[in-house]
Amino acid sequence: MAHLVPEQNGTAARIRLCHLDELPDPGSRGFDPRSEGRNSIFLVRRNNKVFAYRDSCPHQGAHLAWRRDAYLNRAGDRIVCHAHGAQFDPVSGKCLLGPCLGQSLTALPLTISADGTIYLSQDQ
Repeated sequence: MAHLVPEQNGTAARIRLCHLDELPDPGSRGFDPRSEGRNSIFLVRRNNKVFAYRDSCPHQGAHLAWRRDAYLNRAGDRIVCHAHGAQFDPVSGKCLLGPCLGQSLTALPLTISADGTIYLSQDQ
């Protein structure tokens, strides 16, 4: 569950998503930071790097996961849209195969604290 956490200077807030230990490498996980009842963003961890994207295919806006937290193919090297099989690079978010070839997922900014906690900017 995501939680709003005030920044140390008290002027802004960020949304706590999870800890690095809760995200396998390679792996993916969806989140509902605005408590809308469905995942609207997801994280991908690959080679000890973490990337965040909106859970929306650029082709028709479909949610990407075919089941809970299942955003990656079996090899863990591509993000796959369940609706039309589009495949995306997990690092750049760019579509490499499928109906939205050349388009990209919407990347979101993350902060990872020294203790390994992953945060999303509040305005996302």
